[in-house]
Amino acid sequence: MFHLQTLELVHWDYCQRVSLPLDASIITIAGPNGSGKTTLLDAMRTLLGLRCSAPRDYRTYARHAGAQTAWLRAVVDNRPQGRQSSSRPFARRLLYSDQVTLACRIDRNGGDWQRRYCLLEGDASIERLVDTPEKDLGFMGVEAWGRMLAAAGLSPAIARVLSLEQGQTDRLCEFSPRELLRLVFDVFGDQQVLDAYDQAREHQQQLAREMAQAERELDHSRAQLSELHNRVTSYKTWQLRLAERERLAAEVLPVLAWWGEREQLARQSRELRRQKAQHRAALAEQAVQNKRLLHLLQESARAQQQAEQLRGERDQARGQLDAATRHEAPLEQLAKREQELLALVDKGSNADDLQAHLAQLQGQEAALQDERGQLTQRRKLAAAALAALEGQSLPPLPPEVQRFRKTLASQGIGHRFVAEVVEVVEERWRAAIEGVLRGHRWVVVLDKSQDLAEAWEVGERERYRHYIVEPGSVALKGEPGTLLEHVKFTAPVPRWLVQQLQNLRCVADPREGKRLGGTWITPQAYMHDGRGARSMWVEAHEHQFGAAAVHARRSAAERELARIDAQLAPVLDELMALKRQIADTKNALAGHSAAEELVRRSEEFAQARGDLPAARQARIAAAQLWQKLEQESTRAHDRHRAFADEHKRLEQHLQRARNESERAAQDWSARRRQHGAAVARSQAQRAQFPTRWVAPDAIAALVGEYMNDTQARLRLHAVEQELEQGTWEQDATVEERHRRMDVTVREQAASLSDHQVKNAQAATAVLNARESYIEVLRSTVRRYRKNIQELGQLAGVEVAADLPLLENDDTVLAQAGLKVHFAFDGKGSIGLNDGEASGGQQVIKSLILLVGLLKDEESGSGGFVFIDEPFAHLDVRNIQLVGHFLRSTRAQYVLTTPITHNLEVFEPAEITLVTSKKPRDARWAPPIAVAKRRGAPELRPMMAA
Repeated sequence: MFHLQTLELVHWDYCQRVSLPLDASIITIAGPNGSGKTTLLDAMRTLLGLRCSAPRDYRTYARHAGAQTAWLRAVVDNRPQGRQSSSRPFARRLLYSDQVTLACRIDRNGGDWQRRYCLLEGDASIERLVDTPEKDLGFMGVEAWGRMLAAAGLSPAIARVLSLEQGQTDRLCEFSPRELLRLVFDVFGDQQVLDAYDQAREHQQQLAREMAQAERELDHSRAQLSELHNRVTSYKTWQLRLAERERLAAEVLPVLAWWGEREQLARQSRELRRQKAQHRAALAEQAVQNKRLLHLLQESARAQQQAEQLRGERDQARGQLDAATRHEAPLEQLAKREQELLALVDKGSNADDLQAHLAQLQGQEAALQDERGQLTQRRKLAAAALAALEGQSLPPLPPEVQRFRKTLASQGIGHRFVAEVVEVVEERWRAAIEGVLRGHRWVVVLDKSQDLAEAWEVGERERYRHYIVEPGSVALKGEPGTLLEHVKFTAPVPRWLVQQLQNLRCVADPREGKRLGGTWITPQAYMHDGRGARSMWVEAHEHQFGAAAVHARRSAAERELARIDAQLAPVLDELMALKRQIADTKNALAGHSAAEELVRRSEEFAQARGDLPAARQARIAAAQLWQKLEQESTRAHDRHRAFADEHKRLEQHLQRARNESERAAQDWSARRRQHGAAVARSQAQRAQFPTRWVAPDAIAALVGEYMNDTQARLRLHAVEQELEQGTWEQDATVEERHRRMDVTVREQAASLSDHQVKNAQAATAVLNARESYIEVLRSTVRRYRKNIQELGQLAGVEVAADLPLLENDDTVLAQAGLKVHFAFDGKGSIGLNDGEASGGQQVIKSLILLVGLLKDEESGSGGFVFIDEPFAHLDVRNIQLVGHFLRSTRAQYVLTTPITHNLEVFEPAEITLVTSKKPRDARWAPPIAVAKRRGAPELRPMMAA
């Protein structure tokens, strides 16, 4: 590889014209930050056709100068590289002088800059270049320039290394083993073997492309054949559709339409016979119901008569009870009076005893007063509940429900509660219905769906604890045996509520429910579901659904009043007796004697004691007779009402049945006349068809194919649409074209088979070339390993390289890598980029790898390297180590370093170029100072170690 000797810049950045010597092994460019050190390196990179340090490029530097043309010129060494070699770097360009001039001209081309390169023998000045006609200079572009320099030893791999930017000196040691192996082979590989391998592989790829082309042509022909096949299919399908349309319109539709009417007439005939039989059965059922209606009327009359008789006997017994009570009451009061006086006589005239007895009586009076107050309050509540039921068809709403209804009404939201739309059809199942629907009584069913959101907001604000749902659906009659059968909804309700009643099976008792299983309920509201069984019983005074619930609540309220009155009467009597005893005790304390009253009224008290037992017995007998008659009267009244309700229901049902029967008879007569006329028309139409069309087998085949005339009509419409809107092939010659294309496809398939055989032969040739390539690769790796080991000895570093696994397989070759290990100062081995090395060791590792690429096997000489600030972030010891290595390799290095107080960075340099910053008001940068070490030897190719 050639070496740099001089460098000249004209109008490059802020340099008007600079000529610098580079004929030394180590050249250091020093200067403060921003003084143009990297600018000089980028000038060398641009001259060699390399990439500048990012983000700069040659346009940036040419533009700063402000001139129309900029020149970069370098004189390089063209002498043979080593004693055993007579080949000059630029011998391929027929340049055999010891020096060669490399030049780059950068011109402003419109708004952009353009660079061109030329190569001249000897040391040609810029003035000579300017005076020489351009056609004689042989300017070339950057790509041709790169190929020419590659032939001179500046391979693309080395160019990659020379393009390393500032602070990236250790980039090579960051390469992966595979990247490093690829770089080594790019630099050292035997070009002839590589060309042979590339040529064999290119030949195989060419055959593969030809085979792929043949495959594409075959695929294209097959696609054309497929297209022609589709067109033939389309042509045949078009012919079939035409024939199908003709058959559908002329035969299938008329026959199937007639057959469909025929089947419909047969069904109508069967329906008419069924309706006539139903009408007769309905008349018979009406006769039975008439007898049942008469029986119910008679039973109702007898029950009413019995109820009236029992009511009279009950009233008479009530009068007897009242008389016995009036007769017993005075006698009982006299007996109590006698006992009170006897108690006072027993107390004697002791004032303390009388005072204690008075206090006891007053305490008992206070307790009875409290009890009377509680019973009176309960009687008021029961009386208020009874009064609230007067004139009501439905039980009243709870207070919180009434408040929520007022709020909804004020918002204009129409609604109803579930409790308002439920009617119990059969009273036997009222307890079960009341129990199941108890939790859903106050569910709000809205009239309009659009009110749902607003109603929910009201419910949230009022904290309403029951569901608010959108308008429900009309509930149909429940299936027999379900609880829904015994419920009637007068308005739409939620579907889930209907489903809940539909799912409950009605059973007589839990034993039957256990036997049947599932979800069931008894008349006593004992329900079973998936979780188990429990009672849903609701007391009669809490019933809510229908007018019967009002009657049940009224009866319960009346019974509650009677019970409270029965409890209140003895309390009042006992309270009156205590008041008399208190008055007598107070009189005794005042000096009145109870003994005198006992003597005075002894005969009266004795008569009362004798008459009281008989009077009490008479009153008890009268009370028992009244209670018995009261119960029998209630049962008779309920029986009369049940007969009356059943009679009314049956009468309404019978009236509806009569109306429906009359309408059915009229409808049957009209349909019978229409049916006769339709049968006559069908027979006339059948006579118009050919006999074979209406044969049973033919009609069965048409029905099996099309089912009915509607499907046939849809098929005809689909066929017509398909013929009208579809794209059909109507050219009869397409069948012949399809036959010819089929022959072409078979010929192309045979040609493709021949290409596949040739491709297999080419693969064998590639295999052989790859074996030669592997052998060269092995020798290249061994050569590079030797180079880096020798350089390691110069640097005092133990270097080892593992030979990669190489097999005759492209995948294995692509994954192969070169693993290099270093050992500094006798310490453990470290890899390429494992983080174990210091900054200086990283630099030395990269320099060993770098110079090993530049080292020629025969002569041992190295090329030149640009290193931007290699001493950055290194301490004195590492700077000395790097400097020692640079001197020992004797390759040509162009280094940059900032002005620093550490003079060790200048120790290895033989030529030092000192740059300065451009003054603020100056047009050009100051001249670059050149310091050359005394006795610095002229750069010569380095001999092998």
